[in-house]
Amino acid sequence: MTSVEQAIELAASYGWIDGDHHKAWVIDQMVRVLLGDGYDAWVTEYCDGEDGADTYSWDTGIAP
Repeated sequence: MTSVEQAIELAASYGWIDGDHHKAWVIDQMVRVLLGDGYDAWVTEYCDGEDGADTYSWDTGIAP
């Protein structure tokens, strides 16, 4: 199964569950699958902004 197929499977399996914290988990898991070893670097870059390394935050959510 490709990473795209795995990400879609996560969305189909868990994306319907109510709760922002659960949806954040689904998004985080999809990004992890799609980026593989590049996940940590991507989160670091995502959080970086005009006010430094912690300008933004990345929510890993709570597994349903």
